[in-house]
Formats: sequence, C-alpha cells, structure tokens
Amino acid sequence: MSTVRKAAIALAAVSALALTACGPTDDGAAGGPGTPSASPTTSPGGSATATPAPSATPSKSGAPKKTATPTKPPKPGSTDPDYDVFPCSTFDVTFTASLAEPTTSSYLLKITNKGTKACRALGHPIVTFGDLDGQATERGAAPGIEDALRLEPGQSAYAGLMGGAADGKGKTVNSIALTMSTESDLTQTPLKASTPGLYVSPTKNSVTAWMNNAEDALSL
Repeated sequence: MSTVRKAAIALAAVSALALTACGPTDDGAAGGPGTPSASPTTSPGGSATATPAPSATPSKSGAPKKTATPTKPPKPGSTDPDYDVFPCSTFDVTFTASLAEPTTSSYLLKITNKGTKACRALGHPIVTFGDLDGQATERGAAPGIEDALRLEPGQSAYAGLMGGAADGKGKTVNSIALTMSTESDLTQTPLKASTPGLYVSPTKNSVTAWMNNAEDALSL
C-alpha cells in the first residue's frame, strides 16, 4: 500500500470520529434529562403548533361545618306547675264552722279558695276561742310544705276542731277565730265563725291538719 493511500484512510477515520462526537446525545439535544415537551399538532395551514399540557384542577375544599345553635334555657320554674303557688292566707279564703258532735263540742271547719289562683293550705289551722287566751292544740301530723293541700279556685279544705268533753275545768265561748299558717310574717285578718255554747277544755281541745274531705277531718 502506498503512503498516499494510508494517509487517506487515516483522514477518513478521524473525520468519522469527529462527526460522532458532535451528534445528539441519548438524553436529547434540548430540555435536559426527563423534561417532557409539548406534543406538536398540525394546524389547517400545515404549520405545527404546540399543545400546552393541561393544568392541574384544584381540589375543592371541604364545606364549612355548621355551628351548633345554643338552645334557650327554660324559664325558671317553668317545668314545675307549683313554682308560683303560695300558702293560703285569710285574704284568699272564706271560712265556716259547723257543729258535728255536741258531746265533744266538735266542729267541722271549712275553708274555700275565693281567689283566682291556686294556693296551699299549710299545716294546721290556727284557732282561738272567743276571748280565751291561747289557741287550739294541734292534733296529728301535717304534711310538709311541698306536700301541703293545693286548693284551686273554688276548692275547699277541712279540719276537725274539738273543744273537749265537759270536765269542769273549761269555759264556754260563742265564737272562734281562724288564721292560716303561712310560714311568713304576713299580718292576717282573723276570720270569725259563730259557735254558740262551745265548751273548751284547757287540756282536751284540739284541731286536725287540713284535709281534702270532711270525713277524714272528723275521724282523727
């Protein structure tokens, strides 16, 4: 092989290596590794235009929670039907006394609610005899204020009053006066009833608590 031919072969090899070094790499000539490119689309005029990639759709935020509406507190005592029922006084009732048993000078006492609102007949009636000192002795137990007899307008309560059998120690009176137990310092006007010839023993007189019927009031 001649010297000229050897030089031509060497020159061709060098040119091939140079072309290989200047070509595009596996990663692409532009955009860098991993960078996606827009896909070209052909317009009616024949030119290629790039279609932009769709943008991400923002997610909807959660709906705001409704705040609880506070309930209105009940009015004081509105659930208790007796919260505004007060003790009966002599201003709320009418009063009568009827002879029940002459031998023991027993009388049936009756009060009636004359008002427009309910009231409670508390404990025992407070009974005085004419111009005698003191008051009738309480006989039997009475319910507490929460269990006291409730009188609606027009309703009545009863108590049994006993002067006691004649024992030579007592006195006779022709009237009695009644006030109500109110557990307060209310000044009441006594209600009077006629009791002709009522004998009052200083040791045997007594009066029951208020009852809702006459029979119970006279049986104690």
